[in-house]
Amino acid sequence: MSRFVQDLSKAMSQDGASQFQEVIRQELELSVKKELEKILTTAPSHEFEHTKKDLDGFRKLFHRFLQEKGPSVDWGKIQRPPEDSIQPYEKIKARGLPDNVSSVLNKLVVVKLNGGLGTSMGCKGPKSLIGVRNENTFLDLTVQQIEHLNKTYNTDVPLVLMNSFNTDEDTKKILQKYNHCRVKIYTFNQSRYPRINKESLLPVAKDVSYSGENTEAWYPPGHGDIYASFYNSGLLDTFIGEGKEYIFVSNIDNLGATVDLYILNHLMNPPNGKRCEFVMEVTNKTRADVKGGTLTQYEGKLRLVEIAQVPKAHVDEFKSVSKFKIFNTNNLWISLAAVKRLQEQNAIDMEIIVNPKTLDGGLNVIQLETAVGAAIKSFENSLGINVPRSRFLPVKTTSDLLLVMSNLYSLNAGSLTMSEKREFPTVPLVKLGSSFTKVQDYLRRFESIPDMLELDHLTVSGDVTFGKNVSLKGTVIIIANHGDRIDIPPGAVLENKIVSGNLRILDH
Repeated sequence: MSRFVQDLSKAMSQDGASQFQEVIRQELELSVKKELEKILTTAPSHEFEHTKKDLDGFRKLFHRFLQEKGPSVDWGKIQRPPEDSIQPYEKIKARGLPDNVSSVLNKLVVVKLNGGLGTSMGCKGPKSLIGVRNENTFLDLTVQQIEHLNKTYNTDVPLVLMNSFNTDEDTKKILQKYNHCRVKIYTFNQSRYPRINKESLLPVAKDVSYSGENTEAWYPPGHGDIYASFYNSGLLDTFIGEGKEYIFVSNIDNLGATVDLYILNHLMNPPNGKRCEFVMEVTNKTRADVKGGTLTQYEGKLRLVEIAQVPKAHVDEFKSVSKFKIFNTNNLWISLAAVKRLQEQNAIDMEIIVNPKTLDGGLNVIQLETAVGAAIKSFENSLGINVPRSRFLPVKTTSDLLLVMSNLYSLNAGSLTMSEKREFPTVPLVKLGSSFTKVQDYLRRFESIPDMLELDHLTVSGDVTFGKNVSLKGTVIIIANHGDRIDIPPGAVLENKIVSGNLRILDH
């Protein structure tokens, strides 16, 4: 804990010392303000206004960070959401589609969160440019999906990418290849905020550049930044001017997050005549999802509660599948007019996520972030829709990649659907060991992707390779101990098998 924070907590524990605490807080804010002003003077004239907006946004967030103490939810106030505040998808679907689908589709803008790099999977550059299926990248599949909608219904649904300063340049280079697609593509950048030293709580950056020793001094502040950045980019007003009414926001690596016409119809033609300003798609928790944020009723409103906000004593209760049965997929449908209104009233309230990091040189920093779904409580008439698991298909690791590349799914117009040949609606649990973490290593270890239609569970650890046309069924565990290597031969069928030790098959 930093000296400053220790002084502060000591001060808080003494009666009448809140004045002292306030003085320290004000001094710190002043120091940060001076540092930010120094940084701003280094901005080139064409970047000055943009940098000023970013640093002003950071100052507001930092001010709130100093005001808030302890976990941001009072556990005693958390209640189960009322029955009608989370609707089953079947009920939404049962209403059918309007006679004129294109009229509702023309009111929609699709926004993909595209700020992330592929570093966790050993790739350089934007994650959206990793190949996931038949040489198609996440971005290719997204463009194909929307182009298919526009052609089928003769509509003009645009695609908007929220890039970060990490992904913007590479993404823009790639976009040229879609010039002849029937999709208008727009981009805007999320803010760029300075990381702060964990001890002094002052910015690490000395100037606005993000090269050289400043490379690690900046960060994109989480997807909650979408509201301010979208508004500041001018795109929000542009779309409202074109008569668009809703955005569908999702992570670009969630391959299940396609435009759902039934949900869109429910938004545009609500059964009770009162429109929702915010819809969050949730889905049932499995044991693999214990960390996902959940929807609760809090002080009379729907509220997203993330694991980081839960007091330590209640973390196990929060993770329980029986008490909190659903989690947020981060597929969100949001009213454009409501975003504009709330942004102009400065009324979008999102909890601050404090994310500690250690830089390459060993310096401990913190970055302040917000999450897009946390704003649900600021909107009127919000709703949760409990969607099928198939709408949540994120690819975070090569284990996820193996699932979406396999014959468990078929690809049609950019959308993946579970193969009808699979008897269970759930996907197998796949755990690939550290030899498979990087995409290039993973690809090298599979001559072809195994048949997984009848697989329940796969664990692979150590130096293992798979030949062509391997079939995996039931529960399969393959463990090569340190120094050993296992080559699964071409055409092998492994059903409910544990393979361990050493298995080398050499050409004669």
